[in-house]
Amino acid sequence: METRHLVADDGSRLSLRLYRPEGPVTAAVLIGGAMGVRQDYYQPFAQWLAGQGYAVATFDYRGMGESRATRSLRGLKVDLFGWARDYDTAIDALREAAPGVPLYLVGHSLGAQLPGLLRNRAQVDGLISVAAGSGYWRDNAPPLRRMILYFWYLLVPVATALFGYFPGKRLRKVGDLPKGVMLQWRRWCLNPRYHVGAEGAAVREQFAAARFPLVALSITDDELMTERGTRVLVDCYPNAPRRIERIAPADVQARRIGHFGLFREQFQATLWPRMTALLNTMKETT
Repeated sequence: METRHLVADDGSRLSLRLYRPEGPVTAAVLIGGAMGVRQDYYQPFAQWLAGQGYAVATFDYRGMGESRATRSLRGLKVDLFGWARDYDTAIDALREAAPGVPLYLVGHSLGAQLPGLLRNRAQVDGLISVAAGSGYWRDNAPPLRRMILYFWYLLVPVATALFGYFPGKRLRKVGDLPKGVMLQWRRWCLNPRYHVGAEGAAVREQFAAARFPLVALSITDDELMTERGTRVLVDCYPNAPRRIERIAPADVQARRIGHFGLFREQFQATLWPRMTALLNTMKETT
């Protein structure tokens, strides 16, 4: 594993980790992380995937994980459009490290919501969406839906105003997030069409321009996302070949998978080979 330091469009530093196979590179995979999740979380899966012949990269969005330059996020000016530019920067770095092979995205939650905003979308040969949905509050899973209006209408506005960022670590909710990211995400989650609804025609057109194939893995016991929410997100990519596959814990003899489980090492023998099978299918059509 090699750590690289990239430069974001505002001059700030981004951290990217590159995992190379010992033999020839068959394709490149960039893992786009979920909201508030550090790239460390994906390291076991990235290492395993590199062992299957892929050049793999993970990265932290601006202000997160190893891309966090200061102790406090107060004053950091970045929103979700800025994080999409970080995604673009990571694609450029991976393309440079693994030229001449197909490049795929594995997007976990937020990591599958942003690719329609990419300037580099034409460089993407496919997207596997994991546990991702629109985020609209009515499409949240029932346990989350019972408290989400309190979260969006009281906790987020008050805490963000008081601290200058969202102190999620202190509140045990999501994690610390920059103010611009949190408030834009709030707008998205209060709109029935999520980002393409909240941001209007310009963003709808960006998503309509995406042509890469998309396979969305919807987890039946996901505590945050529902199948309906996944369908809404997938349909934000109207011109992309797309389909949804449902995965239940019983399919892999597990008690639970949930929103975060697929990337845990317990699924190395079951769900991880399913991911490479999907990537191989995409390679056959690239």
